[in-house]
Amino acid sequence: MASIRKRTLPSGKVVWQADYRDSGGSRRSKQFKTKGTADAFMVQARHEVASGTHVADSATITLDHAGELWIERAVREGLEASTIRQYRQHLKHHIVPELGTMKLTRLTRARVEAFRDGLVKKLSRPMARAVLASLKGVLKEAHRLGLASHNAAAETTVDVSRRDRRKVEIPTKAEIRAILALTAELWPHTRIRVPHKGERRTVAVSWRPFMVTAIFTGMRCSELRGLTWEHVDLDKKVIQIRQRADFQNVMGSPKTEAGNRDIPMAPMVANTLKAWRLVCPDTPLNLVFPTEAGTIHTNSNVHQHCWRPLQRKLGIVKTVGQDADGNPIERPRFTFHSLRHAAASMFIEQGWTPKKVQTVMGHASIQVTFDTYGHLWANAEDDAEAMAQMEARLLG
Repeated sequence: MASIRKRTLPSGKVVWQADYRDSGGSRRSKQFKTKGTADAFMVQARHEVASGTHVADSATITLDHAGELWIERAVREGLEASTIRQYRQHLKHHIVPELGTMKLTRLTRARVEAFRDGLVKKLSRPMARAVLASLKGVLKEAHRLGLASHNAAAETTVDVSRRDRRKVEIPTKAEIRAILALTAELWPHTRIRVPHKGERRTVAVSWRPFMVTAIFTGMRCSELRGLTWEHVDLDKKVIQIRQRADFQNVMGSPKTEAGNRDIPMAPMVANTLKAWRLVCPDTPLNLVFPTEAGTIHTNSNVHQHCWRPLQRKLGIVKTVGQDADGNPIERPRFTFHSLRHAAASMFIEQGWTPKKVQTVMGHASIQVTFDTYGHLWANAEDDAEAMAQMEARLLG
């Protein structure tokens, strides 16, 4: 039987105590400073007990513990290692420092909203939304396990307007041509390696075909690193994307079903890969672009030994600050993903439909394609001509 009574504690403090039984019949009690808060709690507790969702303070856990359970499930479900790493970063750097010691039963929507406002102040909106999504995931898992009566973050959102979205940076055609020319100059398909000890030997260098393929296909870096020869049809001039190498160099399927796709080769890609096939060393994984040791290139290896040096040699840099002596600090202007954007822009310039671009790029939805590249289909001259034709049909 539920009741609320006034109690004087041994310390002399006066509290209002709510006594009730939970869904399992166990006796529970909770103390409040005022009768009003005790009444409000009792109304909510009765509703939750009746619906089978009530969780007492003593039966719940803290949010940092709930985060560990969430990560454990992500691992069991076989989520991408990079995704799990991102989840851990959200917990370590944002969620646990602010909310980690709080019991799930004490977490209110008002507290979540305050947490959300703090994220927006210190992070970009896209990043704030990602962290909030992780918090929602933690609370959803806790609710599934019966450790929380509800998801206090379910209705909290971070809106991202178009102006908040980072506009994609696309290398110009002149920059792409310069990159292609420099790769041929820097990296012939083979070179003589002279070790500190031992005999000179000829080794194959994959950077030139790697870059040519990246520029004309729009493949993700992970897809290039994990590409194998059985998925390259030089006769039909098609590259099949069926796997990728994650950030730990573990081979696996593309992240989404749409990632499995066929990409047509431009003549330069086909000719370059044909020539490269003649000197490419055989490797246990049959890699198209192996390291000189026959292993998968790491993501950092691509950036440190290929992509960043290329941009620095060509002067494709941006100033990001000054050092202690007042000299400008320069960094490469484009990420490797910018080459993917360059390929998409060339596809669109060729008149490809949005659906075809979506398919070849491996986007999970057409909305992703439009959000990223929709502005590239805009053509003011075509729009003006269409309006003129509409007027002519109406007025004769």
